[in-house]
Amino acid sequence: MSLTPLSAADLINRLGEFDAVIDARSEDEFAHDHLPGAVNWPTLNNTERHDIGTLYAQVNPFEARKRGAAMAARNIAAHIEREVIDKPKDWKPLAYCWRGGQRSGALSLILSQIGFRVTLVEGGYKAFRAAMLQDIDHIVPALRFSVVCGPTGSGKTRLLQALARQGAQVLDLEALANHRSSVLGAIPGVAQPSQKRFDTLIWDTLRHFDPAQTVFVESESKKVGNLSVPTSLVEAMRQSPCLNLQLTDTERVALLMEDYDHLVRDVEFLCDRLAVLKELRGRTVVEVWMALARSGRLPQVVQDLLTQHYDPAYLQSMQRNFIQFKNAKTIAPTDRSAGAMADLSTQILQATRSC
Repeated sequence: MSLTPLSAADLINRLGEFDAVIDARSEDEFAHDHLPGAVNWPTLNNTERHDIGTLYAQVNPFEARKRGAAMAARNIAAHIEREVIDKPKDWKPLAYCWRGGQRSGALSLILSQIGFRVTLVEGGYKAFRAAMLQDIDHIVPALRFSVVCGPTGSGKTRLLQALARQGAQVLDLEALANHRSSVLGAIPGVAQPSQKRFDTLIWDTLRHFDPAQTVFVESESKKVGNLSVPTSLVEAMRQSPCLNLQLTDTERVALLMEDYDHLVRDVEFLCDRLAVLKELRGRTVVEVWMALARSGRLPQVVQDLLTQHYDPAYLQSMQRNFIQFKNAKTIAPTDRSAGAMADLSTQILQATRSC
């Protein structure tokens, strides 16, 4: 029998050593956040966890533990029959639950008695999260960021994607957050992850970067939709060198019409989002934009939004928050196309590697 405890601090640097990472918590806990690469083997499922918690509070802990043990035994047996029968003797799993270790401990004990070398995370997910947040603050100062700035519609996301396709290190916070980081940035039908999940996704991306190579990131604010970017990362971005991406207004309008095609298809959804701007831009202005949208003049609405709302606010934010923005090198693709962004990314990487 081999059952080894592992501290969360050590786990941060050893996560890749295990053949499987098993999360023994319920489905909802797993969905809220989990360790990178983890699989969910609930010792108690959502309903069972709720029922045992109620029994614990309303009857007594002893009765709850008896019922819970029966449920856990059945679930663990099912996991073993489904997932473990074909595993070789040298299979090395890591297991964790929330904090106390009862759920992962029960699973780990049985796996270890079978003969597997099982590692159990001390303090569970809660300890991992604390160590992970500390590790973000440790990783960030060692990285060299290049911040892609530019007004709304200039193609920052497209450029980051082109850079990534050419092998550059890219931190795409909007992709991790499932949000385009503006009043109109929500993606219909796609929920943002929890804050805890967002933090873990950022950490998992950062930890794979080579500190000797540049990391390209967009000039995000402190929040992407409803999610907060880690403070140390925000501060590092705001002190880093900048690239100022520019496109003509005509190209910007066309790009936004392509990238926000769901708003083009659903004008009432667009009008609902525009209503949020009434306090900032005034009821009369916003109602004019709504009327234009409903009459099919969406390019005019986009142009007005750029010149009257987004551009002034963006320039003020860049000048106020990004220390090196005033020295940013202006970069400009020939147009908004994927080919033009690929050509520009090649130029950027050649310049970066020659420095």
